[in-house]
Amino acid sequence: MTTEDLLATCWTTAGDATPGSDDERSPLSLRERAEAAGAAGFTGFGLLYPDLVEAERTYGLAGIRSVFEDNGIRHVELEFITDWWNGDSPHTASGAARRSVLTAAEALGARHIKVGPDVEDRPWDPDVWAKEFAALAAQADGVGARLGVEFLPWSNLKTVHDGLRLVEAAGHPAGGLIIDVWHTERAGTAPAELAKVPGSRIVGVELDDADAQVVGTLFEDTVRRRRPCGEGSFDLPGIIAALRAAGWSGPWGVEILSDEHRALPVREAAEVAYRSAAALLG
Repeated sequence: MTTEDLLATCWTTAGDATPGSDDERSPLSLRERAEAAGAAGFTGFGLLYPDLVEAERTYGLAGIRSVFEDNGIRHVELEFITDWWNGDSPHTASGAARRSVLTAAEALGARHIKVGPDVEDRPWDPDVWAKEFAALAAQADGVGARLGVEFLPWSNLKTVHDGLRLVEAAGHPAGGLIIDVWHTERAGTAPAELAKVPGSRIVGVELDDADAQVVGTLFEDTVRRRRPCGEGSFDLPGIIAALRAAGWSGPWGVEILSDEHRALPVREAAEVAYRSAAALLG
């Protein structure tokens, strides 16, 4: 269906696990998830920090790498560091997560690390954020990875333009954006605007789809009602063409989040996600 590399982001194979819940960990083993992703055709795999902790406890970092290699996984994404803008304190949960993720990124040969904005949309100092983002990008670069910030339409970084201003102000070449098309669509960003993003600043892309009408809050809509690619209202061919014009060539992340998707057996979930995206990439 496609010769391009696709990456199953963490939620695509997580099973009955929901972002924002008290325990976001997947109930499935890493091996079960990696086998499902590899069998579907994915060559990339995303791992959430709580699942990374559990997998390291079970397999060790060398064992995690072996699981990925056994299943043809070449591109590894680690997420989701929050509160990074408050610095690298060894006495905070975010500081511990940062050190653990950086160590794992080096051991696993991760291609990038994903960080988030402030989902509470509190007042913030762009200069402080740029300084801290540059510092974390330098740390990621030091372990052979890139750093991508994912903008969210309900956060302090609502659009691709907000995210780009941050990474350009930070100025570190290892820093850039994670562009999830759900967020660009819900923020009202036209595909033509994505074509203008410097290719050097795109760290990752995530494909998905949704209905035209938002149901509930933006957060509820994004975690409960996404659709497989091509089954919703998004102009995915136009978006893909725009991102290619910007210089993106993959791996293409696929992030399907919905009540229906979580209820599927993991192999079926991975197959649905892969087929829907591969059909559009050609």
